[in-house]
Amino acid sequence: MLLFLKNLLFTILVPGTVAVFVPVFVFAHDHTGLTLNTLAGGLLLTIGGAIYMWCLWDFASFGRATPAPVDPPKHLVMRGLYAYTRNPMYVGVLATILGWAVFFGAWPIAVYGLCVAAGFHLFVVFYEEPHLRQVFGSSYEEYCLQVRRWLPLRPGP
Repeated sequence: MLLFLKNLLFTILVPGTVAVFVPVFVFAHDHTGLTLNTLAGGLLLTIGGAIYMWCLWDFASFGRATPAPVDPPKHLVMRGLYAYTRNPMYVGVLATILGWAVFFGAWPIAVYGLCVAAGFHLFVVFYEEPHLRQVFGSSYEEYCLQVRRWLPLRPGP
């Protein structure tokens, strides 16, 4: 139960703020009617949310932790979407932000998403990957050789 509450709190505070609160309440403007944008944006929102929830489940059930850096997984999570990309949770958050940009037809949200993507990349390269190498050693090195950092477009890193 405690693990569930920690994951819920993290989800609301971090991805909830980055992927929902800021795009919707800071950048978005009025939206009217059902359009192709709302359908495409809704699809991206659904995909992004599903990706995030799947990853959250894997972190909790297999990693026995949360995505928060202060409560990292006890086991290296390499299953589920992590078998295809090393950072699917970030991809899910970015898909959600893109979904809002399309839904509202708002370029400021797309630019915000690019800034968030740059921040994620810098965090992953300069903090997360060195930390995971230190904690999980050769198993993480092998994982990096087999699974790409962001999108599974082709085999290898």
